[in-house]
Amino acid sequence: MRYLQELPDADIPHTEMPPRYHTGRLPNSKAGDDKPRLLLMGQPRSGKSSISSVVFHKLPPSETLYLETTTRIKKESMHSFMDFQVWDLPGHVDYFDPSFHVDHIFEEIGALIWVIDAQDEYLEAIMQLNKTILNLQHSYPSINVEVFVHKVDGLSDDYKADTFRDIIQRVTDELSDHGYENAPVSFYQTSIYDHSIFEAFSKVIQKLIPQLPTLEALLDSLCQSCRIEKAYLFDIMSKIYIAADTSPTDGGSYEIASDYIDVVIDVSEIYGWDRTLALEVEEEEIRGESGCNDAESLITMERKGNHYLYLREINKYLALICLMGDDSPAEKKAVIDYNVGVFQTALKQVFPRAEREPPGHHHRYEGVEFGHDEPAAVGVGR
Repeated sequence: MRYLQELPDADIPHTEMPPRYHTGRLPNSKAGDDKPRLLLMGQPRSGKSSISSVVFHKLPPSETLYLETTTRIKKESMHSFMDFQVWDLPGHVDYFDPSFHVDHIFEEIGALIWVIDAQDEYLEAIMQLNKTILNLQHSYPSINVEVFVHKVDGLSDDYKADTFRDIIQRVTDELSDHGYENAPVSFYQTSIYDHSIFEAFSKVIQKLIPQLPTLEALLDSLCQSCRIEKAYLFDIMSKIYIAADTSPTDGGSYEIASDYIDVVIDVSEIYGWDRTLALEVEEEEIRGESGCNDAESLITMERKGNHYLYLREINKYLALICLMGDDSPAEKKAVIDYNVGVFQTALKQVFPRAEREPPGHHHRYEGVEFGHDEPAAVGVGR
């Protein structure tokens, strides 16, 4: 049998800040708002609106050609397992002009995502990015800055790599010249025509989840107990994975898992939950029993090339996808089902719904025992 015991370091990462407990939503939201913001910024026509439409509204990439240029701040609320807001900011506006209320835009954001068009002249975009970072450092030094080097699908491999390195070098050198060494700025190569944009957003969201180490520890234990090669926990509607086990990730496994999420959506639209219920109906359900019934959740296991692919809906928002090799045949599905059920129970401890928490009540991860390959050796440890 395998155990996850106490795990104080995994539950609350070391930090000088007071401990904060996960409520089922992203942190950094304004009091009473519970909807942290992701800001999309960059030059006009860099692809900000296309990114938002493809990731959060399932617009086919080919149809983004008909999107109009954003001329005013566009605010959208995303209601899924994690509620948050996406603000699409026009690229032609100077938001640090005295006529703007800077605090209203920046004080409660989770991450600032700066989009650079890799197919266009990007020196002006880099200058504006560095100006934004330096302005924010005085008042909001803890903001995560994420740079999407976008539209790389139209570049050759060599030119794409050279462009990516040049942008990183120019940004870091200019920040260093202004005395800002080792700036906490992350860079991603993205395109709406492949999985890279979803993977980049996954990394952005994961940085905002305080209980991510606990999720990774749970997935690690599940993988060890069931001989799983790779496990992902996906937000179904956005295809963003909020956690994965800590084994090395390759693009191929993520693409397989991401593509299979479409199966969940297509099948559940016919037989499963209605994911487009009105907000008041969702809130009514939250006040009732959360989670899912096994009879309603989709559970599949099938062979894909040299791998077995196991999928199970954890609730109406999340799905677990596991990739296994030939040494994990379908005959072990009963043991895997049980251990995934244990994982599902533990997940409710890590991500309780805020509406069901009594005032002042904090949830901690209590430790979970997964069954090993032998069916007799299973159980939940407290």
